[in-house]
Amino acid sequence: MTGERTSQRWDAVVVGGGLAGLACARDLCARGLRVRVLEAGDRVGGRMRTDRVAGCVVDRGFQVFNTAYPQVRGRLPLRELRLRPFTPGVLVHDGGRRLRFADPTRAPRQAWRGATGGLAGPRDLAALAALTGFDVLAPAALVRRPRDTSTRRALTAAGFSEGFVERFFRPFLSGVFLEEDLATSSRFFHLVWRSMARGTLCLPESGVGAVPESLASALPPGTVALESPVAALTDEGVLDGDGRTVPARAVVVATDAAAAARLEPGLTVPPHRTVTTYYHLASRSPLREPTLLTDTRRRFTNSVVLSEVHAGYAPRGYALIATSVLGDDSEGRERTTRTALAECYGTDTADWDLVTVRTVPGALPAMEPGLPLSRLTRVAAGRYVCGDHRATGSVQGALASGARAAREVAADLR
Repeated sequence: MTGERTSQRWDAVVVGGGLAGLACARDLCARGLRVRVLEAGDRVGGRMRTDRVAGCVVDRGFQVFNTAYPQVRGRLPLRELRLRPFTPGVLVHDGGRRLRFADPTRAPRQAWRGATGGLAGPRDLAALAALTGFDVLAPAALVRRPRDTSTRRALTAAGFSEGFVERFFRPFLSGVFLEEDLATSSRFFHLVWRSMARGTLCLPESGVGAVPESLASALPPGTVALESPVAALTDEGVLDGDGRTVPARAVVVATDAAAAARLEPGLTVPPHRTVTTYYHLASRSPLREPTLLTDTRRRFTNSVVLSEVHAGYAPRGYALIATSVLGDDSEGRERTTRTALAECYGTDTADWDLVTVRTVPGALPAMEPGLPLSRLTRVAAGRYVCGDHRATGSVQGALASGARAAREVAADLR
């Protein structure tokens, strides 16, 4: 069948049914263009997918959903996702005790307990109030304006003590940036901190995969073709896995960076962060609240009892715990992580059942100082590349990159 040509010529073919590809397709369809989305998997979502394993709702890797992102507010029917919130704060395990960091604007009593419990001193509270106030109240353009440096340098310049950075920011942000040296762009940190303070961290009732499924449902019927891998790009369009040419006036590659570079040789692939999440099932909940737990010894980035976020994530009468670590799943790592969890939760974890392990090799692009918050998606005539690796490593970045690709495609096709 090599060389066979499909009958219809599309205005645009989008390769990949993740957030960026779905956002791009939706915007192009809204402009009246004929669009085809070719997704290699059996469902849309890319890295943002949800599976059901042993009666548990399991995401491809632990994620949270932020309602404050502009692209999220503009594209998604949040009420239909049936969002379940996390506690507005974090529990920090530090030397045999759990200290609470709470958002003072939403949980003032808990915030005061955290302040008096030794997590933060007066200097740190003043610095936190100043930093959060500026990030929340200032226009986004002003938040992005200061000279870009590392997050660690920015926190030091903001007046935080080394102890508070080590106890709170470093373990907490390692789960956000997937690196523990606070080397991520300070400009990106401020935008993330702004969104956390303005929005609610939560998860859809049916898992994070509900987000791309909602985007896909808004496309015209028949737009998305599942289990349709693309072998190569051609002058006429793309070559599918069966050797047929799918003709298109424009091709948008909306895959991860590595797959995009295979289809578009010469494309720069930024370094990526890898994360592994262990899903354990316990006969009782080790923490009766939907709160992220971090560890000052950084034996894991964060842990959360997902069944406290929504009971339906686990079989009735059981608790589902998700714990993420940086890097791959190596021999013995689950065992050492389980030992750390026993200490941090203050419970026996020997009888916890390991439900599954999820490793995401390209979970986030590395975002070091000098990070461009958005880049052109056009890489050649009729060729475009979008995704979080072309913007910022976030849901907002992926959706915004897809939207930018749609604008550039539409302008060129005119």
